[in-house]
Amino acid sequence: MATETTISRPAKFVEDIGTDLAKQAVALTGVPVVTGGLGSLTKAAGETSEGFKARQDAARAFEVRKQNLAGLAPQVAGQDALQIEAQKRAEAGLGSFQPFLDQAQAATGPQAYQQFMSPYQSQVMDASLAEFDRNAQIQQQGLRDQAVASGAFGGGREGVVQSEYMRGSDMNRAQLQANLLQQGFGQAQQAAQQQFQNQMGLASALPGLQRGDISTLGSLGALNQAQTQAGLDAQREATRMATYQPQEQLQNYGNLVTGIMGGMAGSGTVTQQAPDPGFLQTALGAAATGAGIYGALKPN
Repeated sequence: MATETTISRPAKFVEDIGTDLAKQAVALTGVPVVTGGLGSLTKAAGETSEGFKARQDAARAFEVRKQNLAGLAPQVAGQDALQIEAQKRAEAGLGSFQPFLDQAQAATGPQAYQQFMSPYQSQVMDASLAEFDRNAQIQQQGLRDQAVASGAFGGGREGVVQSEYMRGSDMNRAQLQANLLQQGFGQAQQAAQQQFQNQMGLASALPGLQRGDISTLGSLGALNQAQTQAGLDAQREATRMATYQPQEQLQNYGNLVTGIMGGMAGSGTVTQQAPDPGFLQTALGAAATGAGIYGALKPN
């Protein structure tokens, strides 16, 4: 039995493309993958000179690809002017309540009332005591006049009256002065107590203010972190593009070749078995051949 083999091949240019693709794929597998330029490389311990040189060549190619892809590199939009203004205002307002707490703190303690004493306290006391003394002198002069009119001036009776009057007057004067001092102290103490209560109110409000600060700072921090992260993501994407651009380019090339080959006739090898001719068929064939030769040689 005879064997017949039929080989179906694509067009020559398709074979050439496929051969080129295979060569590039094999060559690319031997190229080290780097994610930085020459400045990012140092020779590793135990690394051969050939291996380090291969990485240096890959780094140079990476730098070239990164420059070539600069126009396609992702970018991050900067903060809007309104965002910048909002951040400035928020930062300027942080801790603005602290001066009020400091002032309230100064209103506490045993001597706190002194700053709330009326600046006119001494003038009020001096004027009140001067008026008291003037009235006392008038009253004392009236007693003398009464003694003269009654003929007792200069006597023991007048002395007793004058003595009793002065004792009572001095007591009243001291009482007036004490009342004025007590009134001023009471008012100052009340003002200090009110200021202390205000300070306690601010102290109670302080945790809420601090939480507001923390929340504001957290929001601003999250905004800045998102902005920074977007920049890092863009940088990483640009590095990825430059790093794997050869592989992606080869993959695109492979897809293109696959599309071309898909539209061509199928290729491959087909083997068919054909039956051998029998003895009779062989003899008849030989006879026919001989007769043909004899006919050709016979003279007419």
